[in-house]
Amino acid sequence: MSPLELAAILLAGVWAGMINTVVGSGTLITFPTLLALGVPPVTANITNNIGLVPGSVAGAIGYRRELEGQRSRTLRLLVASVSGGVVGACLLLVLPPGAFEAVVPALILLGVVLVVLQPRLSRLVAARAEARAEAGEAERRDVPWWAWVGTLLTGVYGGYFGAAQGVLLISLLGIGINDTLQRLNGLKNILAAAVNGVATVIFVLVAELGLFGSDADIDWLVAVVLGIGAVVGGFLGASIGRRLPPVALRAIIVVVGVVAVTTMLLT
Repeated sequence: MSPLELAAILLAGVWAGMINTVVGSGTLITFPTLLALGVPPVTANITNNIGLVPGSVAGAIGYRRELEGQRSRTLRLLVASVSGGVVGACLLLVLPPGAFEAVVPALILLGVVLVVLQPRLSRLVAARAEARAEAGEAERRDVPWWAWVGTLLTGVYGGYFGAAQGVLLISLLGIGINDTLQRLNGLKNILAAAVNGVATVIFVLVAELGLFGSDADIDWLVAVVLGIGAVVGGFLGASIGRRLPPVALRAIIVVVGVVAVTTMLLT
């Protein structure tokens, strides 16, 4: 790739790392960027997943203060996220590339819709928490069974593709767990990092060792450049990302997502 193309990937990684930490839909920036630069869809998805892992970790570290007192809850939900991530990653590798290429436009549109609805979902979550407080309910630290199952299914989605995985998680956790959105956002970052991390391990093992006869491919140069950008964006998202206009972030994501779907459908 040319230096200009690598610079575009680096900037996309910064944006994605920041957006993933604050909102949770950075793949809608990086995945279309890789497609536009000629990277095949399945290779782009695998490489994108690997490249964004460092940014997810950076975002989780940036939110470490919000994670205090959530050890038991985090460990319980990590089991669901990791299990789902394994299933999703295996589905991506086992199913034919044509299946992924056929379903990706729908998944991107789902991600765009979730990003658009995110403010409304956040208001519903906040209203639910306020109603509990007014009713004098004691703060619940446990995780409802359906929230655990929902986290598992979100992990499957994240391991397979993952656009707007964070939006799904924060909405699910906010409805099921009585806690502040900032604390739940910190938990969301940990769970998303776990899904991307376990999927990365599977992708690397299968691609590098040629397991199961898979022809999965990884563009390591792109993954490294994305990773550098995502780390920078992850720390930016944790420190100053909350000050960025949410409307602007969502608008960028929606435009990029729509352009990506249009491009894939026309080619």
